[in-house]
Amino acid sequence: MKELTVDAAIENIPSVTAFVDEQLEQYNCPVKAQMQIDIAIDELFSNIAYYAYTPKSGKATVRVEVTENPMAVVITFIDNGIPYDPLAKADPDITKSADEREIGGLGIFMVKKSMDEISYEYKNGQNILKIKKHI
Repeated sequence: MKELTVDAAIENIPSVTAFVDEQLEQYNCPVKAQMQIDIAIDELFSNIAYYAYTPKSGKATVRVEVTENPMAVVITFIDNGIPYDPLAKADPDITKSADEREIGGLGIFMVKKSMDEISYEYKNGQNILKIKKHI
């Protein structure tokens, strides 16, 4: 397991992505899975950066674990911000046009669809969001 703690700020998304990608490369992660993971990182970390500590700022930790049988990567996002479960909101109705849909929720919907598992819990004053992708 590897871990990186940085300020929960948009400008740290490239550092977080590079950190995760470095771990994935050690396991010959397929390009498609890596791209899906990178998009998920962008969405989830930007949500933490924009909303977790508003209007203040704080830290976020990204933990990467690789499991075997089947081989999968588990990425955990941890922050001490405002409790928020992004999975609690109903999925957007993608049958409606962009003009007809409510604003928000499409990013987390994309993460749900591209990852094999996603879970959220609020524990000991921390938001803990995990995504899992088979590689």
